[in-house]
Amino acid sequence: MIIDIEVNKPVPIVPEKQLELFNHTTDVMLTIKALEAGKLVLITEFYSNGLLLLKALKRHLKKKMTCRSFKEQREYRSEYRKLTNLILIAIVDHKLIVKKAPFIGWLEKFYPYNNNFLLTFPQIQGLNSAWQWYQNGISIPVLRNKVHPYYGTYFPTRFEHLELFDNWLKRYQGPKKSAIDIGFGSGVLSFQMIKHGFQKICGTDTNPNAVVGLTDFMKDTKLSRKIELDFGDLFGKFRKQTELIVFNPPWLPESYDLDSMDKAIYYDKNLFSVFFAEAKQRLLPEGKLVLLFSNLAQIINITKEHPIEKELSEGGRFQLEKCLKKKVKTASEKTKRDQYWRSSEEVQLWVLTNK
Repeated sequence: MIIDIEVNKPVPIVPEKQLELFNHTTDVMLTIKALEAGKLVLITEFYSNGLLLLKALKRHLKKKMTCRSFKEQREYRSEYRKLTNLILIAIVDHKLIVKKAPFIGWLEKFYPYNNNFLLTFPQIQGLNSAWQWYQNGISIPVLRNKVHPYYGTYFPTRFEHLELFDNWLKRYQGPKKSAIDIGFGSGVLSFQMIKHGFQKICGTDTNPNAVVGLTDFMKDTKLSRKIELDFGDLFGKFRKQTELIVFNPPWLPESYDLDSMDKAIYYDKNLFSVFFAEAKQRLLPEGKLVLLFSNLAQIINITKEHPIEKELSEGGRFQLEKCLKKKVKTASEKTKRDQYWRSSEEVQLWVLTNK
């Protein structure tokens, strides 16, 4: 059963060495030095003490490191992530034991039989944010209803590529009997296709949280009869040919081992060659293959290779019907990262057909 899949969740921590304690009276710089020495730090008294330490750590690292280029920002985030994962907080009876802490429903949902354990402060922040999104829902401009993303599941925070896809669906004149959504995440592309009249969507994802979350969201509604899910890579269990294949792949090549969420952002070197080979077998003779992509990797100089252009020039399987492009909005003034490349970034919708 699909609902019996084990979801990805933070692993409870049992410390094997003494913890440093931190509250509002603790010397912050001494605590940061303890973190840099690899020591574990436990937040005590108030939840806000954890926020205070994170803020001080950010300030400290920004004085030490430059964050101008994309690579430098990535290095800064890596160091920040390493140190913050040494900051812990205690959970007892599915609640944070510090005062003025948020309620997080995932704690009881994910750890029903574990009443006393530790998690890192960033993990708690992630669980808290995810609980708010799950409970309150997120508005997506191209959908009538909110989506309620499950913990650990990708959902879009930018919408230009979704708007491109929605406009393309409005003009699509082909059959709408079936489609395959590769890496459905929180289900947005599938919901768009249902909105535009597709009768049956087969969706796959390698993230168990995406499968469990969307199954939970659809329950016994009409959507559950129109969208069939599979926990599997690329085309998963679906072998039947279809008139439309949709793929919103990661936009950046990987540079390190990936976890399940990173796989929504970074692709490994074999992804596209395997995908196009399998897509050739699944696409009906007159079908359409639609990919949503970006020029981000090229403009930040991670790679000069564009995997879709490479397939068209070397693959011998597909031909280009059209490529639609849309400029990305400039970064918000509230964005703290230096996103100089946003002025040159564009999202792309590639429509390929069989040769």
